[in-house]
Amino acid sequence: MCRHLGYLGREVLLGDLLLLPPHSLMRQSWAPQDMRGGGTINADGFGVGWYTATRPEPTRYRTVRPLWSDAAFASLAGTTSSGAVLAAVRSATVGMPVVETANAPFADGEWLFSHNGRVDGWPVSLAGLAARLPTVDLITLDAPTDSAVLWALVRDRLRAGEPPGVALAEVVAAVDEAAPGSRLNLMLTNGRQLAATTWDHALSVRHNADGVLVSSEPIDGESDWKALSDKQLITISESTVDIESL
Repeated sequence: MCRHLGYLGREVLLGDLLLLPPHSLMRQSWAPQDMRGGGTINADGFGVGWYTATRPEPTRYRTVRPLWSDAAFASLAGTTSSGAVLAAVRSATVGMPVVETANAPFADGEWLFSHNGRVDGWPVSLAGLAARLPTVDLITLDAPTDSAVLWALVRDRLRAGEPPGVALAEVVAAVDEAAPGSRLNLMLTNGRQLAATTWDHALSVRHNADGVLVSSEPIDGESDWKALSDKQLITISESTVDIESL
């Protein structure tokens, strides 16, 4: 079912955020605690996107290699810092391709997007919603996957001027109507704002003086983690954290 993580706060080394904590995203790639019946490990690749002060667009690193086996990224992560990060490890749904471009985070301009879960009845269940998208968006999808189509649906709303939290909430509502039973934990950031949903999957948040960290599973045993309830939307902007029901 994949695992993902979003961070906004003080600059931190990517390695300190993603690789070194006792239950880091790397550990979640081979020893996740809550897959909800969607596989056992997240070994079908990973992706990391991060922002710097030099440009609004993020830098991305994506590969089909498992996170635990990528020595090149470990070296990069030990010397690269950022105050805004979105990362994910992937467990591909049966029948979907295992290719680099199928890995989150998906990107367009300043935005990064991730999906933890699956769309029931794919691809037929999403055909009606996908048909409303611009043709160019459909023929330029990163990969023929449910996550890539979800990103196209979210991106279409962002282009129409919707705030990130509204865009996620509307897509979740539309997809749940078209494909009941889907697992729709979505995450979206532009490096200044971050929004995420819980929909039939776990998500926890930690907010302290260093920043805000949102993760499929707590990355350490600190006591300030809060598990979000199902069917909630969390929106983060600067030091403000809002949680509401979907």
